[in-house]
Amino acid sequence: MQIALFDLDHTLVPFDTGQAWTEFLIRRGHWPASVRQTYLDFCHQYVAGTLDLHAMHRGSVGLLREVPAATLAQWLADFRAELAPRLPPAALALLARHRQAGDLCAIVTATPRFLAEPLAALFEVPHLLATESGLDEAGRRTGEIIGEPCFRAGKIGHVERWLARCFGRSLATVARSWFYSDSASDLPLLQAVSDPVAVGPDARLAAHAQAAGWPVIARPVLPSAH
Repeated sequence: MQIALFDLDHTLVPFDTGQAWTEFLIRRGHWPASVRQTYLDFCHQYVAGTLDLHAMHRGSVGLLREVPAATLAQWLADFRAELAPRLPPAALALLARHRQAGDLCAIVTATPRFLAEPLAALFEVPHLLATESGLDEAGRRTGEIIGEPCFRAGKIGHVERWLARCFGRSLATVARSWFYSDSASDLPLLQAVSDPVAVGPDARLAAHAQAAGWPVIARPVLPSAH
């Protein structure tokens, strides 16, 4: 058994899914423009390595607290339609190479599951490991995270539980494992797989990859406009 794991934001896609979602809702008039700066502040904390993912979840997903489940489902369907033409050819080709080799592919992302699901479906990746968002009795988002966030070292736990639950395996018993990521925050999982790959890496990951002799590939770019 061989597995290929992929970070999502700035790895399979050259943008932040949460930011794309924020801009989508602002354009549609569902959120005020002031939310843009709030989200960007969280992004700056992520880059600085100081991000509290629980606080980010409350500050972004928590804004959906009063949105009925059916309304959110329609927004997500519209969001998926908007994302469909934005799949980078290089990312599609990379996934295709792993599939053709018989590797099991999975996305492993800190992005909330409900936001990552449209892209996982568009990329036709059947396995998605993501941060889980809490729901109230009416099926609305509470803004709280359920369980361990799929973030930093938490990604290893998500992968190990997925392998054990679905295949009765562990990372240590998989014949070969790849993980593609752009961020030094993913160093724990990158160091846990047999084949780490840095994708358009940030400065800290680039330095680590060079010192460790890891492959470095370019970040996928958006398709050319026609």
